[in-house]
Amino acid sequence: MIRSSLLRSAGLLALVLLAGCGRGVTSTPGDAPNLQKWVEDVRARPAPALEPLPVMQQFETFEYSAQGMRDPFTDAWSNPQGGSGLRPDPNRRKEPLEAFPLDSLDMVGTIGTGGGTVAVVMAPDKVSYRVRPGVYMGQSDGRVTGVFEDRIELIELVPDGAGGWLERPAALSLEDQ
Repeated sequence: MIRSSLLRSAGLLALVLLAGCGRGVTSTPGDAPNLQKWVEDVRARPAPALEPLPVMQQFETFEYSAQGMRDPFTDAWSNPQGGSGLRPDPNRRKEPLEAFPLDSLDMVGTIGTGGGTVAVVMAPDKVSYRVRPGVYMGQSDGRVTGVFEDRIELIELVPDGAGGWLERPAALSLEDQ
């Protein structure tokens, strides 16, 4: 009994819902003339005025006449004869101390006296190297020019920024530990 009353209630609800959906959807032949009249009224209205186009600015013409001048994309400071002649030797075999920056090397002592003085340098890899004049060290092609009891003097080759090379003096001092 409850089941039959539940089925009746569901059927009645479905009927009410279907009846509510039908309202306003159906159109009568009298509705179409109202729609046509509205469309005609909208088309008959005058179009809104458009904003005027902006005035185009006239530019002066410019003629480039610098063909006889130097090309701005070439190096102006380079010497066509090859610079001062200072250059690192690309064919020279690199020495072990050239793998490290000069400021990472430590002079830890010397061996010998006078012209036969040899410096002892500790590299960051904790290996000691003997250094004499003429040996290269550091990453700027530094050539040792003198070994003294308290320092090592050398000359480095550094780029001058204009395609050439400059000699720069440098030194490595004995650290008191």
